[in-house]
Order: sequence, then structure tokens, then C-alpha cells
Amino acid sequence: MNLQLAAGVAPLLGWAVHGAILTRRLATARRDPLTGLHTRAGWTARAEHLIRRHPNAAVLLVDLDHFKTLNDTHGHAAGDAALVETADRLRSWCGCHGIAGRLGGDEFVAVVRDLAPTGLDALTATLHRPLPYARTSLPLAASLGACLVAELPAPSLTDALAAADAAMYAAKGRSRRGSHTSR
Repeated sequence: MNLQLAAGVAPLLGWAVHGAILTRRLATARRDPLTGLHTRAGWTARAEHLIRRHPNAAVLLVDLDHFKTLNDTHGHAAGDAALVETADRLRSWCGCHGIAGRLGGDEFVAVVRDLAPTGLDALTATLHRPLPYARTSLPLAASLGACLVAELPAPSLTDALAAADAAMYAAKGRSRRGSHTSR
């Protein structure tokens, strides 16, 4: 190989490898390492895009009920299993019609293009199914809040999240197990 050609190619190859490493790190930073769901930053960009394209979108907040008790009683590995299972159930429920994310701790978020009338009930039932774990059955429960973006004065993700948050706390206040849609 020509020495001048090698001297010219080596820096380009180095920059290509460096670029690939940075791209991989950025993708990793946008995914929660435990659940594989998008983190807040990764989810937000996708959610804003989905809301712009689908005026009937719904934004959901999900908070696991009694998670600290589950963690304290069965251990952190059981808590991690509950988080992973919740993420899998939420991701599956969203399917190709939305996107799920993990905000942190036991808080999850989702946006779907169009929320079916029975959609929240189906998700609530799914999230309340017990989790088989280490020859036992762990009780899972979650409170859900939803906001139909079309019902907001202006379709913004920030306002939808605030309304979904208020609806989630209303659901927690009613029964510690349930869902509520902001109106």
C-alpha cells in the first residue's frame, strides 16, 4: 500500500470508529439499561413527533403501587423483575401504535396514536396481573393517568404530561389501583 494513501486513510478510519462509538453511546444513553425502554430524553423526542402527526394521541403516566413494599419484602432482584415485566407489558400494549418509556424509579410513560375506549381498562388489567417469580407470585398494581391531547387547548407534550400526572394522582387517591383520564 502506498505510504501516503495509508497516512491519509488512517485518520479517516479513526474518525469513523470514533463516530461509531459516539453514536452507540448516544443510543445507549437514550435507553434504560434495565428495561430497554426509552429514557425521558429518547421518549420525549418521539412522543412530540407522534403528537404532531396524530391529533388523537393520548399520553399516559404509569406509577407502580406499593413498589417499595415489594422491594423491601422480596428484595431488589424481585423489584427489578417487576420493573422489567411492567416495561414489557407496557411496550406490548403500545405495540406499533405508540411508544413507552421509563422516567425513572417505578414511573413509566407512554403515548399512543389513538386510545381505544377500553384501552385503559385493558392496560390496567394487564399491569395488575401477578408476576411469577422465584416459585412465588408477586402482586403487581399500578395507577394510570391519561390525557387525550385533542382535549387540550393547545396540543403540547408538557401540558399532556401535567394533565396525565393529575389524572394518575386522582386514580391513586381513589383506590391505589386504577386508571383515570383527564377531562
